[in-house]
Amino acid sequence: MEGWVTWLPVNLSLQPLKAKCWDSAKQTGMMRPVEPLTVLFCCFLCVNALPLPDPNSHKHRPAADWPQKTHHHGLKKRGRLHHAQDSLSEDSGDKRVHPHTQFWNRPRCGVPDYPLQKGGSALHYSTHKGGLLAGRHRRKRFDLFPGRWDKTDLTYKIIRVPRQMDWENVRTVIKEALGVWSEETPLKFTEVTSGRADIMFDFNRYSHGDYLDFDGPGGILAHAFFPRTYREGEVHFDMDESWTIGNSLGTDLLQVATHEIGHVLGLQHSKVLGAVMAPFYTFSYPVRLSDDDKRGIQALYGSRRIDDRVQTEERDTTIKERNEIDTTLFPPFNPDPSLPDACQTNFDAVSMIRGELFFFKSGYVWRIRDGKLQAGYPALASRHWRGIPDKIDAAFEDKSGNIWFFQGQNYWVFDAERQITGPDSVRRLGLAVSDIQAALMWGDNKAQKIYFFKKGSYWRFNQRENRVESMHPRSMSDWRGIPSDIDAAFQDRFGFAHFLRGKQYWKFDPVEVRVLEGYPRYIGMDFFGCSASLYR
Repeated sequence: MEGWVTWLPVNLSLQPLKAKCWDSAKQTGMMRPVEPLTVLFCCFLCVNALPLPDPNSHKHRPAADWPQKTHHHGLKKRGRLHHAQDSLSEDSGDKRVHPHTQFWNRPRCGVPDYPLQKGGSALHYSTHKGGLLAGRHRRKRFDLFPGRWDKTDLTYKIIRVPRQMDWENVRTVIKEALGVWSEETPLKFTEVTSGRADIMFDFNRYSHGDYLDFDGPGGILAHAFFPRTYREGEVHFDMDESWTIGNSLGTDLLQVATHEIGHVLGLQHSKVLGAVMAPFYTFSYPVRLSDDDKRGIQALYGSRRIDDRVQTEERDTTIKERNEIDTTLFPPFNPDPSLPDACQTNFDAVSMIRGELFFFKSGYVWRIRDGKLQAGYPALASRHWRGIPDKIDAAFEDKSGNIWFFQGQNYWVFDAERQITGPDSVRRLGLAVSDIQAALMWGDNKAQKIYFFKKGSYWRFNQRENRVESMHPRSMSDWRGIPSDIDAAFQDRFGFAHFLRGKQYWKFDPVEVRVLEGYPRYIGMDFFGCSASLYR
């Protein structure tokens, strides 16, 4: 075998020697001395019997269980390796594009290709006939990062410009690039020249403090940071590129800026060739969003209103807020004394939806964003979700962004405000009980599970199979410190589960797997700012 020397001679030579010595020992009771020359000969054979160093051995490559280094500045050399964007050649339908050709060595965006959830994008909406959400998918080729801006009026600031351009030219290009996105959405952008802005444009060289080093001319052109990340809103261009405007002699700034703005708004790379959000640089004029780009950005912020396209003057309007939950379809609801009092009520259901907290009671909903009750609330729940019953038992938002409501023996599913299915029987989900008291999506992003609760028991729901798991129900005693009979449950943005009963709630630690000290506390005090005197 290659890499081994004198393996066969060693086996043949040493065995007789061993037998001879052993026979002598049996005859005399001791080992007979061996001639020094014989010993040296045996050592020579043993040494040569060892395997020779293999250039492909572990000394020359990292062990499989060791973490691999990630040098993002080497992304331009990734053309020979399979990575997330190799699927471009498969999904595009262009059979001429091969994943191992020079195609992959073109200049590209330096934003890493984050892994996607199985079956689709980071936010993947699923539908299936008959109301069952497992199985057939409505495929989308755009990918969304799990984060977006909580507002539609954004400020921007230019920090530095490249040596080939003056400030005025760069300002014009950036304004035009932002306009490509605002043309299709309710987003509005305003330039500022001092202080911190929501979006910051800068030109840098090589290592510049964010661990995504630039690599000189060619290769990585720019990168940006998604909303709700530690550098949200920052766009960095490689200073060493030959930046141009409107021609293919260098790297067109408008093309690259438009792409990076898509990232700071929440879009990942697209698998569609020719899309603005495709990872590789292609010169193309005029710069326009593809249908895939439009679907992606409008999934985050909604589409631009028709009257906004016609009228450009400032108007006092409320535009679509988070993920197409529209607040303008109905006039604001004016509270009256007959409404449930948030300080004194026990809520029917609570759910975190699009990063906001919704409390449900007797057909009404309270909407809390960043710890503040939003204007116009409480409001009728049917204002957002037409067709749901006045009183619901439980609600949750799944990984795909679909919103589930339960009441009695039925459930409904909505994509934002559009009803997908319902009412359907909970027995189709494998539940043998009705009137579940709470539903909870709990766990980190990769291992989130759905739980249903009722009177001391809980079930874990497998959304892929669209059924509760067979080993359930189990006892609520698994949730240490949580009362057996609860009204509602939800997970906050930090991973803590909250369980509500009556006017109180318990906060559950996902690490210690038990209730935190100091609980229960009052819902009205912590979420609605009610006076402590109400609970004495």
